[in-house]
Amino acid sequence: MKRNYFVAAAMGLMVSWQATAQQQSLADKYASTIKDTDLEEYLTYLASDELEGRDTGKKGQKLAAEYLSNFYQENGLEGPVNGSYTQPFSLASVSWGDLELKVGKQSLVNNEDFVFIGDGDAKRTKTDLVFLGLANEENLAKVDVEGKFVGLWAIGQRANDLLDKIWEAGATGVIVVTMEGQANFDRLANRYKSLSGRGRLGFDKPTQQKPVYLVSSEKMASLFGKSVDELKEAAKSNPESIPAQKARYKIEKVKEMVSTENVMGYLEGTDKKEEVLVISSHYDHVGINSKGEINNGADDDGSGTVSVMEIAQAFATAAKEGNRPRRSVLFLNVTGEEKGLLGSEYYTDNPIFPLENTVNNLNIDMVGRIDYEYQDAENQDYVYVIGSEMLASQLKTIIEYNNITHTDLILDYRYDAEDDPNRFYYRSDHYNFAKHNIPVAFFFNGVHDDYHQPTDTVEKIEFELMQKRARLIFYTAWDLANREHKTPVDGSNDRGTR
Repeated sequence: MKRNYFVAAAMGLMVSWQATAQQQSLADKYASTIKDTDLEEYLTYLASDELEGRDTGKKGQKLAAEYLSNFYQENGLEGPVNGSYTQPFSLASVSWGDLELKVGKQSLVNNEDFVFIGDGDAKRTKTDLVFLGLANEENLAKVDVEGKFVGLWAIGQRANDLLDKIWEAGATGVIVVTMEGQANFDRLANRYKSLSGRGRLGFDKPTQQKPVYLVSSEKMASLFGKSVDELKEAAKSNPESIPAQKARYKIEKVKEMVSTENVMGYLEGTDKKEEVLVISSHYDHVGINSKGEINNGADDDGSGTVSVMEIAQAFATAAKEGNRPRRSVLFLNVTGEEKGLLGSEYYTDNPIFPLENTVNNLNIDMVGRIDYEYQDAENQDYVYVIGSEMLASQLKTIIEYNNITHTDLILDYRYDAEDDPNRFYYRSDHYNFAKHNIPVAFFFNGVHDDYHQPTDTVEKIEFELMQKRARLIFYTAWDLANREHKTPVDGSNDRGTR
């Protein structure tokens, strides 16, 4: 009996080893179809001037959606939205026609003296402007803010948390200082001026109509007739010493609906086809700037989008040759990332496949360049991997195993640090999956001087390095799609509780 048991066990191990070896061989075969020349061909179109920076809802984004849809269809992938490759939805574009703000005898100019970041729709209205300084319980006890505009000194503080207290106390609007120095404010105002003609895109939801204006420290001081030092000192403990001012404001809100769409191709699996692996990128960018220059977005995120295309083609080729993955794979290119992760939010709120069946999300956002940290490094074959052990510690192990076995990149985890000020884990489309407890990994090359600039162009892309990064993601995806068990959730999105 013992001999038969050991023979059976040995045979089982041999079969398991053979299956693993066969999967490795297949993975190598199809990974080799991911080529830098293909990546360059696709990106040369997606990041061309013809697509005008792929701004959400604009002509270039629509052309990109058509290009991606045709690619998935030509490669034999399914359109999972009732046969379609697109998931259309609408966003509200909100802009402001006439923004008037007058304090005392000073008439302030939009995107010069102030930047409007709140919401509202109001005819010309008179009010009082009181100075609160720091929004703490002590100051709120000294200053009556109900029904008034409030001057807030929020430099070095989390302004959003402070604003909640002010609204609860009945304020009708806020004028806030968040940075020292007129020069810093001017840079912010210039950025908003370049965006002011486009409108802010978002989901069409009821708003709370709360006007919020940003001003420089110097401008705030001038509104109350004080020096910056006087106002800064009063902000700490005696805001009531600053006399209130008469104010008048008007907010003219303009809203129009904009259509856009996520694009996706689907490959059904075999024995575990109900479980779905999602491989994502965002294909939108920031369009044309106020000078008429096109932000082509070759790295952000043309690089991630064409990587998804090549990975999709590798899986499709495998399926055509009778080597479908065990799990299904959804190749998802989302829109509206640059407007606030809107496309991925829409997908996860309206999933084509149940989120409880979605096993992982591998998100690719900027993988075509070398960043500041590695510019002078001897070995520049790296990729940042973000969030791979946040929800499922096993996912990081799987990525490392495939890297050691196949690609030998430097896997840099510095942005997983709990004190990382960049907070990249929360800033790309994977996070909308992570919010639903779906284990994610975000592949990223870091930032560079051309980020969100017209100079983010195809000729600066490191295509051989990008090929290696895309192959690592393919190997990881192949492993996740074919392994016996999915990655168990054993972590939390809260960095402090991991």
